[in-house]
Amino acid sequence: MIKTIRQFLIKVVKSPDIRRKIGITALILFIYRLLAHIPASGVDRASLQAIFSGSPLLSLLDVFSGGTLANFSILALGFNPYITASIILNLLTTVVPALEELQKEGEFGQEKINQYTRFLTIPLAFFQAFAMYVLLKNQGVITELSVFPLISLILTMTAGSMLVVWLGELITEYGVSNGVSFLIFAGIVARLPVTFSQSMSLVQPEDLFRILIFLVISVVMVSVIVFMNEATRRIPINYARRTGRAAVSSSYLPLRLNQAGVIPIIFAVSLVLLPSFVSQYLSGSSNIKIAQLATGLANNLNPQSFLYNALYFSLVFGFTYFYTAVIFNPEKITDNLKKNGGFIPGIRPGEQTTKYLTKVLNRITLVGATFLGLIAILPSFFQNIIGVANLAVGGTGILIVVSVILEFTRELESQLVMRKYEGLLK
Repeated sequence: MIKTIRQFLIKVVKSPDIRRKIGITALILFIYRLLAHIPASGVDRASLQAIFSGSPLLSLLDVFSGGTLANFSILALGFNPYITASIILNLLTTVVPALEELQKEGEFGQEKINQYTRFLTIPLAFFQAFAMYVLLKNQGVITELSVFPLISLILTMTAGSMLVVWLGELITEYGVSNGVSFLIFAGIVARLPVTFSQSMSLVQPEDLFRILIFLVISVVMVSVIVFMNEATRRIPINYARRTGRAAVSSSYLPLRLNQAGVIPIIFAVSLVLLPSFVSQYLSGSSNIKIAQLATGLANNLNPQSFLYNALYFSLVFGFTYFYTAVIFNPEKITDNLKKNGGFIPGIRPGEQTTKYLTKVLNRITLVGATFLGLIAILPSFFQNIIGVANLAVGGTGILIVVSVILEFTRELESQLVMRKYEGLLK
């Protein structure tokens, strides 16, 4: 294994294109982490860190901001407005005919949808920046600001969010891997040394057995995540060729068990935290009934409660099916097979092929959705059973880290294969 890794790294270093992509990715990552430590004005950072250490919900949200929310930097909103805008646009494509037609136009249509997503991100960033200010003001972390300082803070956070989106898109276009996932991955990894040192400082001799169980479960979980990400269902495909006489060539259509990746969890987090934020805001209302209702809602949606975990699991499960349906269209696959003379052995081309692909996809997505849902609620298992309360090392964080590393490796391998073919053509 070490020899294989060494040979792979040598090939990567020898490729000028890959070196350039890695260099661009590293430069953008350096700029991102540098900006992540520039704090926004008017925030008591000590009180802020105390709130984050005692709030699993905010800790989970900080994971998807790339670690910038706990510092309340100018990039505090992170990708949250962009993710919310992506959810809205994806939902609208299923109900708005114009957007549905645009999605079918291939690369041009996808670029237009991405442009609409960026436009929608701006007002959402304004709203989320104001909501974050109100939440922190109610918690006593930030003092009440007058009109102009408040506008300045909201504009700064909005600009920071758009800057993060731009940096992510630069990595996607000129670097290696998906930029949004990679920057979230970088934020999680950057927090690990601090998280590990804080956890070790609280370790008692009687906790050693729990730590051992946690390490064993972590290794097993990483192995399961790798297996689930790489698992595919291969559907055999035959192609009819005519070379003087009839001939048939065989291939297969790979359907990944986890087609959606980590996107459903990212979508679900954006929605599952919304009731908690609303309840925290309304709990300080002067109306006693509203305050009591908000307090009851906050208690029922505690990350250790059954209602919260059931809602979280359901959202992840539903978004997995939804996102899989968005990125994989059985009718389009059937049309492409028909145009290229391909068919599935034993299945009639046309409508029967579409039904067969839909049936297979629904079955494997059931497994993938259940897997993602269990990974999402795993932190509650750690806290309730084992006693590990840090969500940053929970299933969601590990899933993102492992998935991004696998995607990064696959991207490098594809670049090496492409370089080999270019050499043969020359």
